[in-house]
Amino acid sequence: MSTTIAKIRHLASGDLPDDFLKLQDDLLLLLPIHTKVEYKKALAVAQKLAAREDLTRIQQFYLESLANNIKAYEEKHFPVPKGEPIEILKFLLDDNGLNGSDLGRLLNQRQLGSKILNRKRKLSARHIMILAKYFSVSPALFISE
Repeated sequence: MSTTIAKIRHLASGDLPDDFLKLQDDLLLLLPIHTKVEYKKALAVAQKLAAREDLTRIQQFYLESLANNIKAYEEKHFPVPKGEPIEILKFLLDDNGLNGSDLGRLLNQRQLGSKILNRKRKLSARHIMILAKYFSVSPALFISE
């Protein structure tokens, strides 16, 4: 097992340093994230730290700084589309290699996918919740203003 993975697993219950620089030495340097591997490591560390309820102020500051680096990477590499809910849905489907038939299966009504994409049917509240959960996005993306 790599030392990075061992360190990440240890975060759930082990002792953490209470010094900002020592946290970076032991866990992950707070540098801008440039690769998918760095992003995944940063996410793993952040998730483990966020699950703990015993973080000191310094450790919380470290987590906040790490979260800001993650956010910057996500904003650059995973931009949230703006626009009409159906256009956003089309973008998400395409980005995930899905089509209208897949959408219908996801909503448990096979013919519904193409009807929604062709604007012949509107998304219901239940559909919006299913889509938000599936794509891990805010339900607000699928609500018309």
